[in-house]
Amino acid sequence: MARLVIRNVVVLVVPEVGECRVEEARDIHVQDDRIVAVTPTGSQPGSQLDGRPGGDEPEVVDGSGLLAVPGLVNSHTHSPMVMMRGAAEDLAIEDWFNRRVWPMEVNLTPERVRVGARLACAEMLLGGVTTFVDHYFHADQIAAAAVETGIRADLAPTYFSSTEQDLIAAFDVTRELRELHPRITASLGPHATYTVSDDDLRRTAEIARAEGFRVHLHAAETDGQTQASIDKHGVTPVQVLERTGVLDAGALIAHGCGIREPDLAILERYADRTAVASCPKVYLKLAMGEVTPIKGLLKAGVKVGVGTDGAAVHNTLDVWEAIRMVALTQKQRENDAEWMTLSDTLRLATRGSAAAAGLSRQVGVLEPGYQADIALVDLSAPHNQPLHDPRAAFVYSVRAADVVTVLVAGTVVVRDRELTTMDLQEVLADAQSLAHTLVDLSAGGSIQHYNP
Repeated sequence: MARLVIRNVVVLVVPEVGECRVEEARDIHVQDDRIVAVTPTGSQPGSQLDGRPGGDEPEVVDGSGLLAVPGLVNSHTHSPMVMMRGAAEDLAIEDWFNRRVWPMEVNLTPERVRVGARLACAEMLLGGVTTFVDHYFHADQIAAAAVETGIRADLAPTYFSSTEQDLIAAFDVTRELRELHPRITASLGPHATYTVSDDDLRRTAEIARAEGFRVHLHAAETDGQTQASIDKHGVTPVQVLERTGVLDAGALIAHGCGIREPDLAILERYADRTAVASCPKVYLKLAMGEVTPIKGLLKAGVKVGVGTDGAAVHNTLDVWEAIRMVALTQKQRENDAEWMTLSDTLRLATRGSAAAAGLSRQVGVLEPGYQADIALVDLSAPHNQPLHDPRAAFVYSVRAADVVTVLVAGTVVVRDRELTTMDLQEVLADAQSLAHTLVDLSAGGSIQHYNP
């Protein structure tokens, strides 16, 4: 059994309720893929970690001067879209979809998706992200990149209401992904309530219930989408999710900026199996008018996680940036500087995002029994100093480049700011060689038309 100790580190503690805190001079004991103890530095756990007196000495990671935090979770993204980074700027949401992104996605191939996913995994791991929740095409290629790089992923193969063959293929890939690797989980991935018919959503919900999948989809992304749904169908997108059985099956809703007050009562009925992912930088950049109503969702008992969405609009997969934006936009939304406190934000970024990934009892906190997904962060840089409160640094100051060491399932995947599982220069060269083929619009066509 593999053993590892992170020695003499400051540990972020995130309780289910109440104030978050840090505990100094701690050792984190890891056996195989799990945390087995967190002790004062130099003291031993109450029993032999591997059950064998005099077992092999553990690998030691020096945590002196570093803050140990749960590995970050990107609770909603489209990872291969890093290949479109900076290629769809200064556009309203309709033109962003119709003039840029959906025409570019005509150029997708399995190879291009895999190259993009490898770059995305590299970026996330170097920034302390140990899990990402993805919604995209050619999900088998994203899975291959995740397995290779050592990151954890929940993958939802994207589908529209198009042909029977497309739906069956998406369902089959989802089933295959679930059996692929211990670090890979899978969700069903209908694109949105406005691109997938009610009948196909019902079918999705039936499969989800019968086979134990969650449903990951976009819904009520903007208030305009919600009004369009009411005008066309007489119901909000959230009501669509209820009447088609998606909420009953269990859902991760991306964005939800158009969730209205009456919708909250509906979501409360399914709060034990519903989560919403908030990606606020996107809402500001596309001038969407609203942000996710996090205060109302939490009051309804719905878990909320933090995500980046795809880099074609967010530009980075930097979850630290997204965490900061959540705190700031929520204070602005509620016109209340005392709302979305440090502890509120930390809980959202850790426990909330773990729940959004469907992994609430496996990742998101540094406690015995949880997966050893850990990021060690250096707070010594000028932008974090002087350090009056490490919690404030976590929310408002830390940058991805402050991450020093990262473990996923007990394996060191970033050591001293360098990837251990892949050659970064190779990854970058591959992406640079293919990126122009994805953003070329000369072929014409589009995979879909945005008209919610």
